[in-house]
Amino acid sequence: MAEPIEILVDADACPVKGEIYRVAARHRVRVVMVSGGFLNIPIDPMIERVIAGDGFDAADDRIAERARPGTIVVTADVPLAARAVRAGAEAIGPTGRPFTEASVGMALATRNLMEELRAMGEATRGPRPFSPRDRSQFLSALDAALVRLKRRGFG
Repeated sequence: MAEPIEILVDADACPVKGEIYRVAARHRVRVVMVSGGFLNIPIDPMIERVIAGDGFDAADDRIAERARPGTIVVTADVPLAARAVRAGAEAIGPTGRPFTEASVGMALATRNLMEELRAMGEATRGPRPFSPRDRSQFLSALDAALVRLKRRGFG
């Protein structure tokens, strides 16, 4: 029997929860919403809520523990995406940006550089506002990742 596909979501600040629920229902895959505290989720046996607690990186650690080939991790957190990719999972940002072995190293380096600049007092801009185009790109990326996993025998 094929290993099931799961979508693991870093849910606390995820702007695409509704999109994830819709795509997962269409593909009939399980969704695991991981957050630091209580989170409203639809009543659906295919959607699981995991409350990781408020410890530093508690939600990230819970997601990383479950990440494996056949899972899709949805997160804007670059270090978590790197952990997921190392575990063999697919990783997608809420803007539809895929994290791969080839791209995650550069994303981590950029993140660390920006963190150092902020620590030295440099004024840096935050992320650009989330747009309808980001939402559309995310939907396409999630659907493509699910199709890829099914073609590889998962699900």
